Order: sequence, then C-alpha cells, then structure tokens
Amino acid sequence: MTVWDRPEPPPRPVPLDRERIVAAAVALADEGGLEAVSLRKVAARLNAGPMRLYGYIATKEELFDLMVDAVHAEMLPQERPGDWREALRVLAHRTRQAVLRHEWLADLLGGRPALGPNGLAVTEAKLAALDGLADVDTALRAVETVSAYVTGALRREITHLRAERATGLSERDWQRASGPHVTSMLDTGRFPALAKAVHDGTDVDAETSFATGLDWVLDAVAARLARPSA
Repeated sequence: MTVWDRPEPPPRPVPLDRERIVAAAVALADEGGLEAVSLRKVAARLNAGPMRLYGYIATKEELFDLMVDAVHAEMLPQERPGDWREALRVLAHRTRQAVLRHEWLADLLGGRPALGPNGLAVTEAKLAALDGLADVDTALRAVETVSAYVTGALRREITHLRAERATGLSERDWQRASGPHVTSMLDTGRFPALAKAVHDGTDVDAETSFATGLDWVLDAVAARLARPSA
C-alpha cells in the first residue's frame, strides 16, 4: 500500500495531517537541502512528537515522495496549450522554475516515475500533448527524451549554483581565476576544437542555454512525428 492509499490517523492531540507535514518538510529542504529533512526535525517544526509522524508517514523515503508530489503541483499550467510543442515547452520551463525555487528537487528527479496525484497529472499532461499525433510507443519515447534533457540540464544548472555558493566565486570569477591554467593548456595545441570554442564561442546565461537546448530536442521530436508510419 502506497502512502497515498494509506488512511491518515486522527488529527489529535496536536492538529496534524500529511499536508502540514509535507509543507514543513519542503520548508526545511528549501532552507537547508534534503540533508536538513528528517522526521524528527519536521516534528519539531510542527511542535509534535516524532512518533506521531509515523502514523502519517512510515519512512523518510515516503516523505520525499510526498514532497516531490507537492512540488509537481507547481509545474502544471492553469490552461493547457493547444499546440503539443508549446505544451511540452511550458511544462519544461515550469519544471525549471520549480527546481530553482526548490533546489533539492534536482536530486530527486529522474528516478522511478512519480506516483502521486500531481506527478501523475504532469505525466498525463505530457502524454496528452502528443495524443493522436503518434503511436503510444513513439509518444512515450518522445516524453522520455524531453524529460531526460530537462532533468540533465537542471541538474547541471543547480550544480553550478551550488558550486558558486560553496566557493564564493561567480561563474565569471571562476573563469578569471582559471584563465591562466586554461590558456596554458590551450597554447599546447593539443585541444584545437576546445580552443576554438573558448575563443570564438558565445557565452549565454543559464535560461538561454536551457531554452535553446529544449528547442533542439523539440525539433528532434517534431522530425520523428513527421516521419510516415511504417
């Protein structure tokens, strides 16, 4: 029986329910990452005894599942775009915005499918965008491909943000500090393609990089959808 199927115990003596527990856990994670979340710390924030939480949530993994599902609610647009490409683009950008608000989510994306009601609703929205445009297997692979890009890009972005905080160096500061080493390595002539990219490439911000890569992935999906069925 999953945590969503298991009934909640009575909300006394301290008013308590899974929604309040999850909200407290999300707040702790937003402040200090997943390592800041434990049933004991959540209970303390709610002024409840730790053992009371076990009536609502059996393990920390269940708590993480509920937290992920709560944030999935932020990814759903109020209205469904009519075009499949715009629908997947909107969901991808809303996912990025949710991850930037809740950086810990990047550590939990990409595993087993989210089975909570909001996670299922997000998956439904992705598949519904392609409904009628391709066979089921093609639609599944298309959704998996877009999701894989989004997860990888967001994990990379969050890793960069964490590195900035850990080192105290912005991306520009880090580049300047690393410049002499990189220049000396490129001057050896061993890395001509990399040297060309460093000297001639355009540096873009994270949002532009994400949007550009997403468009390329959607181009690939469009090309597959345009192929005549065998």
